[in-house]
Amino acid sequence: MSTSPEARLTPSLSASPSIKKVIAPKFSWRFLLPNYWLIWFGVLILYSLTWLPFGLIKMLGLGFGKVIKRVAPKRVKVARRNLELCFKDWSSAHVEAVINANINRTGMALFETAMGWWWPSWRVQKHCTVEGYEAVQEVLDSGKGVFGLALHNVNLEMACRGLGYKHKSIAFYRKHNNPLIDYLQYKGRTRSNKYFIDKRNAKALIQAMNAGELCLYLPDQDYGAKQSLFVPFGGVSKTATTGATLMFASRTDAVPFLITSQYTNTGYVIKFVSALEYLADKQLSKEEALTLLNADILKAIEQQPESYLWMHKRFKTRPSDAPESLYK
Repeated sequence: MSTSPEARLTPSLSASPSIKKVIAPKFSWRFLLPNYWLIWFGVLILYSLTWLPFGLIKMLGLGFGKVIKRVAPKRVKVARRNLELCFKDWSSAHVEAVINANINRTGMALFETAMGWWWPSWRVQKHCTVEGYEAVQEVLDSGKGVFGLALHNVNLEMACRGLGYKHKSIAFYRKHNNPLIDYLQYKGRTRSNKYFIDKRNAKALIQAMNAGELCLYLPDQDYGAKQSLFVPFGGVSKTATTGATLMFASRTDAVPFLITSQYTNTGYVIKFVSALEYLADKQLSKEEALTLLNADILKAIEQQPESYLWMHKRFKTRPSDAPESLYK
């Protein structure tokens, strides 16, 4: 889901007899060779830790967050800079408080990935709830698809697994370079969801939405200048924002919904925040529609800013008339 496919979309979007899906990777005897033993060792440790009580896993996440703070100081600086750029009215004390909380959440993400891949169904459903789904079900019952625009929060792996028990979803898939990790990743991510589409196959995602499916997409990452328009995001007036979101919204009859995943005292809540009908409004320019989208994304982030992926260089790509890096 990390690469916008807008530039790769073929002009013809006529429906094909079937939607082209990612072929599930198969287990290979080569995975038992010594060069994979270190991965298996890590898997064994992580899998074992997921059986601990949830409270103890959260404590381990806090500990791993402290490790991240020590071994990845550059990423912590990126997070700080992103917050300073987005929320220019925040005090330095508030920025630091959110950063510290975000580091702890990021430390938990490793364990949430393992939980999302390997927790039994009953445990996922115990700790995950979904809010605002009634409006989504109404759309699906009408025969239309749902274009789910998910925030790139650090708990996304767990949220996607939890959402699958309310309604199985479809999303883009990025194959992992390591075949064993790719096998584990695919198996884990499809435990409660339907199937995946190759990240380059925009046509297939459009077909899935037009077939009345719930499809997920990440609209809030930096995909590079060629894929983007430069519109405001928080305090940055020219932020690279993928135009593929508008392409999907205009070429399907699916209803767009913004989705965020947040922490609660007992686990996680996946929220369908609002329907974004304006994305397909032909009276709006692309810049106007994406500006509204970024504003809605920021409002959702502000509900729980420590959950967001701040360590990603959101403002890395700069426009030609303002090329200087914002991370110096």
